[in-house]
Amino acid sequence: MATVADIVKIMETIAPPWLAEKWDNVGLQIGQKEWSVKTVWIALDPSFDVVHDACSHGVDLLITHHPLIFQPLTSINFDTGVGSIIQLAIKHQMAIYSAHTNLDSATDGLNDVLANRIGLKNLRVLGESKGAGIYKLVIYVPLKYEQGVLKSIFETSAGEMGSYTCCTFRSSGKGTFKPGSSAQPFTGQIDETATVDEIRIETVVQKKDLNYVIEHIKKKHPYETMAYDIYPLVPFGNQQGLGRIGELDERMDLASFALSLKKKLGLSEVKIAGNIDLPVTLVALCAGSGSSLMDEFLSSGAHVYVSGDLRYHDARSVEAAELGLIDIGHFASEHLFIEVFRDRLCVLLSEIGIHVKVEAYGLENDPFVRL
Repeated sequence: MATVADIVKIMETIAPPWLAEKWDNVGLQIGQKEWSVKTVWIALDPSFDVVHDACSHGVDLLITHHPLIFQPLTSINFDTGVGSIIQLAIKHQMAIYSAHTNLDSATDGLNDVLANRIGLKNLRVLGESKGAGIYKLVIYVPLKYEQGVLKSIFETSAGEMGSYTCCTFRSSGKGTFKPGSSAQPFTGQIDETATVDEIRIETVVQKKDLNYVIEHIKKKHPYETMAYDIYPLVPFGNQQGLGRIGELDERMDLASFALSLKKKLGLSEVKIAGNIDLPVTLVALCAGSGSSLMDEFLSSGAHVYVSGDLRYHDARSVEAAELGLIDIGHFASEHLFIEVFRDRLCVLLSEIGIHVKVEAYGLENDPFVRL
C-alpha cells in the first residue's frame, strides 16, 4: 500500500523543495505522511470546490500548484475559507500537498512546459539560475580516527546518491598546522609546525542537511577545530530558476506571434503591448505572475515577454524600451501543466512499482469572467 510519504518522495524529485522562493510555502499542507494513498488528484488550486469534489470522490491525496497556506495561521476558524477547507480535508482524511515556485523553477517544470508548448528552443533561465542544492563535503581526519568519523557520517543523510547510501571516497595525505598560543591541540606543540598523516573523506550532502551533518561529525572528530571544505555542485546543463528565454524557429511580427499564442494555448484573447510590427525571434516568459521579472526581461535581449498578471506600468516600460509584452493570464499560463504533470507522475510511480490512480482535475476555470 502506497503512503503519502511515498508520493512526497517522488514529488521532491520532480520539484525539489529547496527550489522554492523564500516567501513561498511548499510541501505537505495538510495530513500525515503515514496515511495510505490509493487515489491522487492534480489541480491548480486547493479551492473549496476542488477539495469538496476530491473528498466526495474518495481522493486520498490532492496535489496542487498553489499552496493552501502561505502565511502562518494564528487560528483555524471553520467559518473562514481556509478553515472550512482544512476541516473538510481532515474530516475525510485527505492530504493536500503543494508544489509551487519549486515546480516553476524545476527543470521540465511549469516554465519549460509553457516554453515547449509555445515552440521555443535553446532555452535558458530568465531569472537567477539555481544550483542543484547538493554540496560536496570534504573532511580531513587523522589516520587512526578514520573509522569513527566515517561511522558518524553514515549516521546522517550524507552520502545519498540515487538508490545508494553511505557513498564516500577516501584518499591519504599529509596535513600541516602550527598551534597558536591559545590553542589546545589534539597533537603537536604550541608554535611548532606539525605534520600529520591524514585521510581525506569526500561525500555529498543536501543543502537542507548540511549544518546538521557538519555538527554531528564534529562530535566524533578529534581535532579542536575540524578541518573541512564545502563545494556547491552545479549539474551540467543546469536549467533551474524562474522564467525562461528561448528562440523561435522563424521570425514573426509581434501581432502574428500573439495570434499564434492564442491558437497554441487555446485562448479566447490575449493582451498585447508594444509595436505590433515589432520583429520577434527571442522570447522571454514566466508562468503565473511575471511582473517580478520585468527587469530581467528588459536586460535579457529578448524581444517580447509572455506572462500573466502584468501591470499597466509594465506595459509602459515595454513601450519605452521598444519591446513587446503579451499577457496570456495567470490561469492560462499555469493550468496547461496539470495533465502533463499527471502523466509524468504516473510514469515515475510505475517505474518504482507504486500503483495508485492519478487523475488531472478538469473542472477548474479562470476566476475572471469576460463579458
